[in-house]
Amino acid sequence: MSRSGPITTDVTSLALGLAQIRVLASAANINKINPQGTSADSIGALASTKYMGNTDWFNFESGFPLIEDYAIVTREKASLECAFKELSPANLALAHGIDPTSGYADVHSGEIALGGRTSAAYVRMEALYTFPDGVNKMHIIFPRAQVTSSPEIDMQAEDAVGVPIVFESKNASSDVSGGHAVWDDKPLGRIMFVDV
Repeated sequence: MSRSGPITTDVTSLALGLAQIRVLASAANINKINPQGTSADSIGALASTKYMGNTDWFNFESGFPLIEDYAIVTREKASLECAFKELSPANLALAHGIDPTSGYADVHSGEIALGGRTSAAYVRMEALYTFPDGVNKMHIIFPRAQVTSSPEIDMQAEDAVGVPIVFESKNASSDVSGGHAVWDDKPLGRIMFVDV
């Protein structure tokens, strides 16, 4: 008997597991379109990773009764939500909108000043997802992102913390100070698939 319904077309495209999140200095890498991070730039073990491409649409209608003719993008955002398990000064600084690539190298020594914050620092966020086949990869690159979260550290008696943060991609094109022309046709970054 032949099968029907949504049958898998390519098992190597099935996604299972989490992406590795790498954080780098934005300004030093703004002119680089390809991934620059290494595992040394990773924020460590994670409880979750979720990409979100929020889009607002204007639906044009005509006729009587009105029917939809066309949909136009009026607002576009890209963000990545994750929850880190490793409670280090660098990760907690990141959760507070501080650039962790400047002065948070020690795992158990450092300070995060509370109060008096203004705007979140720009960082480069690269998410590397390796498919279960161990060969194919997907990179999500936000060349100029800000972490705009309200940090919560929920400590449990028999479970690791999972501190949620959200990377919001911001305009990285040459239209803004701190941007670069390599991002002019993809101002929020890009998702890149690599067939190794």
